Amino acid sequence: MHVAGRIEDYALIGDMQTAALVCRDGTVDWLCLPRFDSPAVFAGLLGTEEHGFWRMGPVNGNGPKQADRRRYRGDSLVLESEWDTPRGTVRVIDFMPPRDGAPQVIRIVEGVSGRVPMRSELRMRFAYGWVVPWVHKVDGRTVAVAGPDSVWLDTSVETYGKDLTTYSDFTVAPGERIAFTLSWQPSHHQPPAAAADPEGALEATEEFWREWVEHCTYHGPYRDAVVRSLITLKALTYAPTGGIVAAPTTSLPECIGGIRNWDYRFTWLRDAAITLSSLLRTGYREEARAWREWLLRAVAGDPENLQIMYGIAGERELGENELNWLPGYENSRPVRVGNGAAGQLQLDVYGEVTEALHLAHMTGLARNDYASLLQIKLIQWVEKHWDEPDEGIWEVRGPRRHFVHSKVMTWVAVDRTVKLIESGDVDGPLDRWKDLRETIHRDVCEKGYDKERNTFTQSYGSEELDASLLLIPQMGFLPPDDKRVIGTIEAIQRELGTEDGFILRYPTAGEGLGVDGLEGDEGAFLACSFWLADDLAMIGRVEEARKLFEKLLSLRNDLGLLAEEWDPRLKRQVGNFPQAFSHVPLIDTALRLTASGAYGG
Repeated sequence: MHVAGRIEDYALIGDMQTAALVCRDGTVDWLCLPRFDSPAVFAGLLGTEEHGFWRMGPVNGNGPKQADRRRYRGDSLVLESEWDTPRGTVRVIDFMPPRDGAPQVIRIVEGVSGRVPMRSELRMRFAYGWVVPWVHKVDGRTVAVAGPDSVWLDTSVETYGKDLTTYSDFTVAPGERIAFTLSWQPSHHQPPAAAADPEGALEATEEFWREWVEHCTYHGPYRDAVVRSLITLKALTYAPTGGIVAAPTTSLPECIGGIRNWDYRFTWLRDAAITLSSLLRTGYREEARAWREWLLRAVAGDPENLQIMYGIAGERELGENELNWLPGYENSRPVRVGNGAAGQLQLDVYGEVTEALHLAHMTGLARNDYASLLQIKLIQWVEKHWDEPDEGIWEVRGPRRHFVHSKVMTWVAVDRTVKLIESGDVDGPLDRWKDLRETIHRDVCEKGYDKERNTFTQSYGSEELDASLLLIPQMGFLPPDDKRVIGTIEAIQRELGTEDGFILRYPTAGEGLGVDGLEGDEGAFLACSFWLADDLAMIGRVEEARKLFEKLLSLRNDLGLLAEEWDPRLKRQVGNFPQAFSHVPLIDTALRLTASGAYGG
């Protein structure tokens, strides 16, 4: 009996349209087809074996055995897992070819030594584990059909059905390789072509990643961590549109057993904008251009109704629902699909989008007149609404407040647009927006700063702190050597730091309702901990910054992947996985520390 592993037990494979999570014991516990945001055909991650899985591993009378070794093949998204058994050693190679037609998961079993008995157990359950498909044979191929979906299994070994599960039992000898290919197709279409050449697909997939990584311009001491993070960000990009999902999962909890479980399979403007900046600074201009085009299509001519997030093709309707038949990851209910935060007001998004467009402009990305026009329209909106309360960067479900970070980011939006006008590339009311920039700056410094404690606060009139304040020097709102900046950094370290030196987003309320309107606590937010390392380097505490950064790197799983948060009590990763909002600041901090020369020998 297989139960879902720890979050860090999972590997990511994907084809830049969807992704699968493969556990250390060889079980695919999560796969949505055909897109990131489609219903899962394997949802065992959020439930039990009854909700769908695909296990591949040595026959073991005591249940699934964890692989003795696993790794990605070089700088690729091709996973290799190896088991040592009393009868020999076997390797399973898992990957998804960059898509040219039907989405496919290919698993190649390779004998290394001895003769190893193997078993494939495939239990397909459509609609997030709710629907049992009709499984039958067509021309020797196994097909599962339910409603609009069909999934086809191709392999050279015999398959048989038992207990609503498709099995294959076989033995591999040294050098022998046996392939399994799972393909999705709309049920009303002709069957997908069988994967006649899984070995060729493997070679092409490795070549794709090898060529893509060659574009990376970072060659510093943290190259392995940076490249793995870049590959992960590429894997989270929906290739047909350029949209970037925050994570390929839903409802992995921020606190085990808690209710802070959200669907991250959408494109947050904030996450996508900071991802764009990391891609631009590491040489990936084509991805940056594709994201800019996605943004222009998603926003269309309607910046007044800018959403904080969209579907991966630019969809606006992301209604939130609960799947009550799923017990949740380690009984963390509810399991949610869709995201009700899409209708929130988050003023900081205007700053992040404008900053991304500004960076694209400054790094010489081919000019797009509509992008410049969009930037002007965004500032026209900000001019009218910057002084309103909002839900803020953390998407609180409590009352709106005047969040300091939100105000700072409206200042960023105006500041970058002033610079665009000053460059002569666009026309706008320069003097009026310079005055607006000064007005916002003065407002934040007067109402968002606690003189007694020498720190900025979470919101106007609040005594609480918020880790988003760490972005004040990084955004250029105040210089790093300003006493208010240093005071804020030290206050956040003191009041939001965990025992092991990582950073919480803000105080949570445990049993009661906190500022976010939710019960319960959460782990240390990894992005905030990277931001602290950045700030420490900026204020000259570079050795402290380096130690914190390398401590954060040690939290990655054995494959270099990070979830959203770290639970300092349970010493494990929590939240959706892998998380763009963790891997982007990893890249940024590596670039900053490398530029400062602050790294180990």
